[in-house]
Formats: sequence, structure tokens, C-alpha cells
Amino acid sequence: MKILLTALTLAAISLPVIAQTPEQEPAAKTEWILFDGKSLKDWEMVDMGGSGDVTLEGGQLIINQGDSLSGAVYKKVEELPLINYEITLQAKRLQGVDFFCGLTFPVGDLKKCATLVCGGWGGSVTGISSIDDMDAANNATGTYQRYEDDKWYSFRLRVTAANISAWLDDKQIVDQDIKDRKVSLREGPMDAYAPLSITTYNTMAAIKNVRMKALLAKP
Repeated sequence: MKILLTALTLAAISLPVIAQTPEQEPAAKTEWILFDGKSLKDWEMVDMGGSGDVTLEGGQLIINQGDSLSGAVYKKVEELPLINYEITLQAKRLQGVDFFCGLTFPVGDLKKCATLVCGGWGGSVTGISSIDDMDAANNATGTYQRYEDDKWYSFRLRVTAANISAWLDDKQIVDQDIKDRKVSLREGPMDAYAPLSITTYNTMAAIKNVRMKALLAKP
């Protein structure tokens, strides 16, 4: 018995020591649901005086018609990427004759922002405000798009260090290189909605499915 125990002890001593592998760190988050249809807790209404209320109705973010700008700012921008990302959302105009989706977004810095304007200047102009101090009605990104009331439209915005692109449904409507170009907000009350927000102008709109994802590789 003693011999057997000694042999087992020697065998145990001779076994290789297997080091424990430390737990892998969780992968960095790459996708965010900015509006889930259940709560507005991550959004803060900005009242410019005469702005319409922002409410939650039927799983939709409703921006009620105001005298001019109305909308809400996303409150957790510090958790999001500032460059190399895409934002997608769906929007529809419920009433009014001006833009029903103004998506303000950062371009590499919280103090450097622009706005994707959808349906401005009488209901059709769509583009980026501003490029080289020219708004969407006066720069190369501006196009005329036909929007119908009470119809959902899908928008996708892509922001990289070299380019800003946007899609309306499956059609690309913006492809703007920004190297050596000035990117900024249109001067005026839009400053209050930086760095990330959704706004309307004298128009009532519904918004849903607001999402963001980081671009892990150059598109």
C-alpha cells in the first residue's frame, strides 16, 4: 500500500501544470438602439420657444408641429462613436410643409456637427447642412426628393473621416467627400440640438427604429 501511494504521489507531481486562461474581455459594443419604441428616457426635448412637444405614441417618437424648430437630443452621446459609423431610422411626415427629419450628427468631434435635412425648403430639399458654410439648399449635396404625407421612409447616414453619405430607402442621395472641406451646422438655433438629435421645422413627424452601428472596417 505504501509503495502504491508513493507511486501515485510521484505521478501527481510529474503531471504538467495547466495554467488557467483568464476570462476574455467582452467585445467592444458595435451596435446601439437609440430609440426602442418603449421609452424616451435617453432623449431630451429642446424647446426653442414655440417648439412642439416630443411624445411617445404607439412605439413611435412623435415630434409635434411647432412654430419653427422642434425635436429632441440624444443624451448618451459619450457612449457612441464620433466617426466611422452609420445611423439608420424611419420617418414619416404627418403634417406640415417643411423638413420632417433633421438628423444632426457629430463628425469626429462633439463640436463639429452637421445635419441631414430631409424635406426642407418647402418640403423636398434633402442634403447636408452645412458644407463650406453653404446649407443643403445651396451646396452639392442638395437634391429634390418627393415625400408623401403619412408614408414611412428609411434613411441611412454613413460618416467617415473622408466622406459623408446618405441613402433614402435604397437610393444613395448624398456622397460628399469632406477632406479639406468645412463641415458645420447651419448657423442659428440648430446649435441647441448638437451633437446628436432629430428635429423638424414647422412640421409634425413620426420616427421609429433609430439605430447606430460602428464601422469596423473601411467601407
